[in-house]
Amino acid sequence: MRIVVTQNFQIAINEYGNSDSEKFCILMPGRLDTKDYINFTSHGNFLANLGYHVIAIDPPCTWDSPGDLHDYTTTTYVQAINELIALFGNKKTLLLGHSRGGATAMLASTNPHVEALVLINSSYASPTPPNKDELVNDYLPENRDLPPGNIKTEEQVKFMLPMVYFEDGNKHNPLSVLKNFNGAKLIIHATRDEYVSLDTVKTIYSELNDPKMYLWINCAHDYRLSPEAIDQVNQSLEDFVNLID
Repeated sequence: MRIVVTQNFQIAINEYGNSDSEKFCILMPGRLDTKDYINFTSHGNFLANLGYHVIAIDPPCTWDSPGDLHDYTTTTYVQAINELIALFGNKKTLLLGHSRGGATAMLASTNPHVEALVLINSSYASPTPPNKDELVNDYLPENRDLPPGNIKTEEQVKFMLPMVYFEDGNKHNPLSVLKNFNGAKLIIHATRDEYVSLDTVKTIYSELNDPKMYLWINCAHDYRLSPEAIDQVNQSLEDFVNLID
């Protein structure tokens, strides 16, 4: 892990592959997830073997990325991705995002250097606000498993997520941006996803422009808990990279 400094952020990254490669990829975790989860370390190594320079990130102000959680929003996440693309040389970029990371990847696809998207169990709309009875002093308590995240852990990392996260999220429409993205798209979705139904994603997929590919994986939303699903995703990444090339 190292910290890189962009124009406005300090971002913690794990780095894979040859930094001189002209193929660049950013791995983007979902809400309050981390670069250190096993799905991202697996994808990072796999894509590096396919010739990519890969960075997996902790979004601004989360985990190892310094900052105040009040500054962790969809807007700052997108801004950080744009600044990272610039910092690493404005190369042709593949964005791979899970859950809210996928929604953020859609929004960041307006960057002219983004040539392809991989969206895994993605959200396609603004974040759903919590019920009032879930809040503690206007903060949403959130718990996350410890890395490597291949199992549910008894000890948890605790966050108190400010409501500004949801207020900011309502400003964005990831799906409308995705439908206007003409680059290559790989849509991966779990058959038992708890948040977005597979039927909904199939409809979305049918409305997207070519080139596109899909993979349905037999697991729940947190596919990091399924070694078989991670392997399936890696195999589809190889097929997708061949499509891009």
